[in-house]
Amino acid sequence: MNATLKSIAFFISLFLFHGNLDAESNPHKFIDSQAQLMVSIITDNQALFLQNPQQFKDKINEVFEPMVDFRRVGASVMGKKYYLASTKTQRLSFIQSFKTSLLDTYASTLAQWGDQKIVTVFPDLNEYKKVEDVQQNLITSSNTYPITYKVRQDQNGNWLIINIIVNGVNLGLTFRNQFQALAIEHDENIDEIIKHWTSNANID
Repeated sequence: MNATLKSIAFFISLFLFHGNLDAESNPHKFIDSQAQLMVSIITDNQALFLQNPQQFKDKINEVFEPMVDFRRVGASVMGKKYYLASTKTQRLSFIQSFKTSLLDTYASTLAQWGDQKIVTVFPDLNEYKKVEDVQQNLITSSNTYPITYKVRQDQNGNWLIINIIVNGVNLGLTFRNQFQALAIEHDENIDEIIKHWTSNANID
């Protein structure tokens, strides 16, 4: 995996992890705090991945689930046709497969994270809509990658990520296209789609 892909894969991981369950009214501060938290977790556990990969994944998994609105993300990735055609059990199964495959795919990349810097753009706003865009830049020694988080505030005041655009690549749309391709390959058999699902953004 080249340096650019590693950098982007690291950022994709930030799309998935959350370590603070306290509601933050400012979505930009929320995203920034979680990004910096993940930087600390990764840099403090560089050796752990080689010594005990599962324990490294477990540490990540501790902050893995609460940040993303997986119900919305899962429904969006499946698309209206397949979401409505699936059973509740199939939907839950896909969400679990989606989370697990992303964690497995990017855990090794997180372990190799180097000297990148995350900088959040803080606009001068005092009030926020229910859905907001949060801008960040991933700065490496050779390039800067723009990132946009689309976040939605839930009924408890928590900001949950529902999509992300990395260097112009819309991950939600990319994953949806991947699901559609699997549907064609497996004759629209939802169980087979879930069975063969792997999260791969294919970002070059």
